[in-house]
Amino acid sequence: MAVSERRGLARRSPVEWGQHLLLLLLLGCCSGRIHRLALTGEKRPDIQLNSFGFYTNGSLEVDLSLLRLGLQETKEKTPLVGFSLTRVRSGSIRPSSTQNPNDCPLQKNSSNLLVLFLINTKDLQVQVRKYGEQEKLFISSGLLPETPSEPGLPKPEHMVTPKKDNGTTTVPNKAKSKPAGSQGDQQGKDQELVLGLGHRNNSYNFSFHVVIGSRAEEGQYSLSFHNCYNLLRGQERPFDITVMIREKNPEGFLSAAEIPLFKLYMVMSACFLAAGIIWVSILCKNTYNVFKIHWLMAALAFTKSISLLLHSINYYFINSQGHPIEGLAVMHYITHLLKGALLFITIALIGSGWAFIKYVLSDKEKNIFGIVIPLQVLANVAYIVIESREEGASDYGIWKEILFLVDLICCGAILFPVVWSIRHLQDASGTDGKAAVNLSKLKLFRHYYVMIICYVYFTRIIAILLRVAVPFQWQWLCQLLVEGSTLTFFVLTGYKFQPAGDNPYLQLPLEDEEDVQMEQVMTDAGFREGLSKVNKTASRRELL
Repeated sequence: MAVSERRGLARRSPVEWGQHLLLLLLLGCCSGRIHRLALTGEKRPDIQLNSFGFYTNGSLEVDLSLLRLGLQETKEKTPLVGFSLTRVRSGSIRPSSTQNPNDCPLQKNSSNLLVLFLINTKDLQVQVRKYGEQEKLFISSGLLPETPSEPGLPKPEHMVTPKKDNGTTTVPNKAKSKPAGSQGDQQGKDQELVLGLGHRNNSYNFSFHVVIGSRAEEGQYSLSFHNCYNLLRGQERPFDITVMIREKNPEGFLSAAEIPLFKLYMVMSACFLAAGIIWVSILCKNTYNVFKIHWLMAALAFTKSISLLLHSINYYFINSQGHPIEGLAVMHYITHLLKGALLFITIALIGSGWAFIKYVLSDKEKNIFGIVIPLQVLANVAYIVIESREEGASDYGIWKEILFLVDLICCGAILFPVVWSIRHLQDASGTDGKAAVNLSKLKLFRHYYVMIICYVYFTRIIAILLRVAVPFQWQWLCQLLVEGSTLTFFVLTGYKFQPAGDNPYLQLPLEDEEDVQMEQVMTDAGFREGLSKVNKTASRRELL
């Protein structure tokens, strides 16, 4: 399990949950693109460590500072513990997704682009096997120097001396290049190097780095750790591992798909800011038709702009330093939480017609808010956990599934108030004598329903399909689609429900249904002469 991470969901008071969330915010901004993962008592056979898109001259550095297996002597000829580096077609697809879960990835030859680092604890060495056409994929022992040296690509080492770290005793091993095809590759294209493995106090350590040498080797790479001794259920043996991973492209520490995000989020932040300013100017010009929900929509636009601005600044510092600024990261998480809550609350309030066509929420609508608001808090906590945890952490996958499931539930829940309003207007259009007004509102509500469906469809479903379909360097188009769809939805919502006198949505009834019925009765009976009626609806509107 991850150190200080797997703690269970015990019952806590709201104050303790708030303190835990604040601590999570502070810890979540320390990872960046220099990953440090410490797992103790881990039993998973396969651990997805990270995925990264590399350009030419990009580098991957891995420092395994501690590996404690606790295994007994075995007669296995092929090592069953090690790393795998695989080039995948898309960053959203894991390389082992199509494999049999009972098969060991370290024991299979492959014609795909694959590199295996087999840890041999008996001979204290690490066998490096390369499969496929990877002539310019340079693998060497040790880490790259902190300061870049003269331009040029490192050459693979054929004589490796294990590192000595803080008194760690190691056993030197000479690397022997073995002839191609000696490991059973039928195509004869695999190559093998041998790196040294350090040993101290029943734990092992070694380090290596990989350099992408040409455009043919560019792509999305996935790094995983495998302990095939734990494939059999009920016979798992806990192990400890501490690893540092540093990934870098020539332009910085961002992956190929993340490099354009700094400019993208900055531009979209300016667009949402401009939309918010225009919206406030419209509200100031039509003060009589402005309701509280209009100001809530303005607050949502400005919160979204600030969140994108902080997200853009975080990516800038991650690209230059490998990690974000702590204070800015915390502010980004806070604004992201507020933005998510405001978005779903605003959509649900508009859909229910609150402050527009009615003044109180029904019990069903109150129940919807009682579901959506806590779920949005949970979704934002899941987002913060995903951002703060390493991909190889034990609970990373669980929180990712929670975020996806809760987000879908919220998207479905906000549709119910719109459906209920449509049904209410359909019933009222033929009974209260105001069919023209109600039919105009009904048409507007149907448009709003379609807008919400399209917004959810583009930002959730189409975005996922686009991420899978496009090449690794174009996956930022997924974020462009999400932010562009969100901006379009904001603009259309503001246009449909702007505070204008001729907007059918804002044409409040000047008379209640009871007053209309009473007026008809009194007119028919001839009792209305000399009587006047107080406009209760208009007076209640002034209270808003």
